[in-house]
Amino acid sequence: MKINGIHHVSALTANAQKNVDFYRQILGLKLVKKTVNQDDPSMYHLFYGDEVASPGTELTFFEIPMLARRLDGTNAISRTGLIVTSEEALTFWEKRFEEKGVKKETASLRGGRPALKFTDPEGQQLFLTVEPSVQDGAKPPVHDEIPADFAIRGLGPVELTVAEADKTISVLTSILGFTEKAREQSNDGEIVTIFESGQGGAGTEIHVIEKAEGPVERSGRGSVHHVAFRVADAEELEKWHDKIANAGFTNSGVVERFYFKALYFREPNGILFEISTDGPGFTVDESVDELGDQLALPPFLEHKRAEIEQRLVPIK
Repeated sequence: MKINGIHHVSALTANAQKNVDFYRQILGLKLVKKTVNQDDPSMYHLFYGDEVASPGTELTFFEIPMLARRLDGTNAISRTGLIVTSEEALTFWEKRFEEKGVKKETASLRGGRPALKFTDPEGQQLFLTVEPSVQDGAKPPVHDEIPADFAIRGLGPVELTVAEADKTISVLTSILGFTEKAREQSNDGEIVTIFESGQGGAGTEIHVIEKAEGPVERSGRGSVHHVAFRVADAEELEKWHDKIANAGFTNSGVVERFYFKALYFREPNGILFEISTDGPGFTVDESVDELGDQLALPPFLEHKRAEIEQRLVPIK
């Protein structure tokens, strides 16, 4: 039983069309699944990833129209990493962000790797980081303006800012099996403790920052809803359910999401963790060439398609 890295990160947006305009057109990610929140089918759930929807590449968004803006604070997933494979790629993105008016900071180091912090139009906090190796089978998303060598290749480290770091670290290490890799001081003077899972590498890392003072984040547009961790299959996920429950954590039980199975629980600082299976994947109901073209619904929602489509604003 082991965690094999980050499965996906799910965030919040107030406008699905503007979200697609940024993540598809500016960042060049592929919209690999246009579906709905299975717990509330009145809202979109958009999945972006690599060209073939590989596990570990998906950045996802729930659309909640009229959502208030996020107020920064602790006990939150504070920044999401995305991988490029070279410093030349990072230089490409610095120039592209300048040309497209994307708010960014000066490139720096994070976890021993060059990194470039930036924000999307709703204040979603992200960073690009250099990781030369990518998972087997992953393919760069195709985009007219972005060479394949410079394309974003998947998820990188996920940053957590918490009031009581020891409690979160205990869950990561004692329960989920992460190991401490390094501890460093950021440009802002914050102490960042870096943990990795599976075979290691940027796509397996959680970065923990302790901020004991200040308010708790108020969730809104630009917030991250949860981070999901990869496990091999449903049989292993059942074992994780037993381990999480035996450790005393209230949890969702195993939930069927059609594209994967999932288990949800909150760590002691209140951040929502998910453990998800790699399969069956996003090509279970669409071919690679068809991914993201039409509204995809799991079978248990298909009978409500007309009602669901009537409520959603079409995305171009």
